[in-house]
Amino acid sequence: MEIRIKRVYEQPGPADGRRILVDRLWPRGLAKKEAGIDLWLKEIAPSAELRKWFGHKPENWEEFRERYFAELKENDEPVRRLKQELDKGMVTLLYAARDEERNHAVVIREFSALFR
Repeated sequence: MEIRIKRVYEQPGPADGRRILVDRLWPRGLAKKEAGIDLWLKEIAPSAELRKWFGHKPENWEEFRERYFAELKENDEPVRRLKQELDKGMVTLLYAARDEERNHAVVIREFSALFR
């Protein structure tokens, strides 16, 4: 099972496998028809409080990672659903954040390595 991550605004590609949006809010300016989303797993996204605290500030990244890992450990149902999707094959986690290195999809991919 392989997990890729990709901005939701990028064009869908044949190598994406199952495309799973992992944002709590629908991405601005993106029509659902154009997104090519197979599953919107919004429940796996960081809590509103954590997302607001992080504010995509690089200096908050390490603590965000730790806090979000803790949230994921307590978020059984969405994590179980992600595991099911991974068992089916290739998955691409889609996110809207501009920072491609420090976003919650990166943390989800890292977290999912624990159950491979």
